[in-house]
Amino acid sequence: MRFDPTLYLVTDTALCAPRSVPEVVAAAVAGGVTAVQVRDKTASRRELLELTRAVQAALADRRDVAVVVDDALDVALLAGADGVHVGRSDLPVTEVRAHAPHLHVGLSVGTDEELAAARALPAGTVDLLGIGPVWATATKTDAGPALGPAGVARLVAGAGGLTTVAIGGVRADRVAELTSTGVDGVCVVSDVCAAPDPHAAAAALRRASR
Repeated sequence: MRFDPTLYLVTDTALCAPRSVPEVVAAAVAGGVTAVQVRDKTASRRELLELTRAVQAALADRRDVAVVVDDALDVALLAGADGVHVGRSDLPVTEVRAHAPHLHVGLSVGTDEELAAARALPAGTVDLLGIGPVWATATKTDAGPALGPAGVARLVAGAGGLTTVAIGGVRADRVAELTSTGVDGVCVVSDVCAAPDPHAAAAALRRASR
């Protein structure tokens, strides 16, 4: 399936409340979100599977929007998701690729050393690099130091043609600062999940990214 990284939503169950994650996702996709990563670090594997399937059901008529699972390869396979994203402390990306040759695989990088390690992987191991955090963010407590747009540009330049998205503190009023970095898309969490109107928030982000 085609993966469009332009506006990549990463879900946060607590920030979506009292609305359900699928409800927020459906509104955000209608507003312009192009890909969705289902992430809930507090959920059990069973709960994450149920959540992923609920998001897929909410997007049943939008097969152009990829649904990716954070970290949990088993959940991604059981749900028939489009991909899986692994972080620096998650499952080894080479083993993920070996067990899921058909999935879209994303990997988080935040330093030159991590980028070098990603570039040293066998060709085809990774489809996308999540670069961040761009700015300090409260939605991921184990994120590294903020890169800023200049740091993002440096890592994008060294990405060797891999698809890249910027994540961490991204808001509509900051997207313009990323347009010159060469990044292929932006990831958002709180700017959509916590928004009173996720549809309008996503639409504002899409306008800013053009």
